[in-house]
Amino acid sequence: MDLKVGDVIKMKKTHPCGSNEWKILRVGMDFRLACLGCEHQIMIARTKVEKSIRK
Repeated sequence: MDLKVGDVIKMKKTHPCGSNEWKILRVGMDFRLACLGCEHQIMIARTKVEKSIRK
């Protein structure tokens, strides 16, 4: 997958705030994502992101 910092992705599951869109802040073995609904940031493994990405 060709994912870059600044890209906006849609995940299959929604965040508790109701949004399913995330902005990529860091790329590597782990991704740092920021929820576009509430600005909550998470670190998640690359394999999990690639499995749960919709767009």
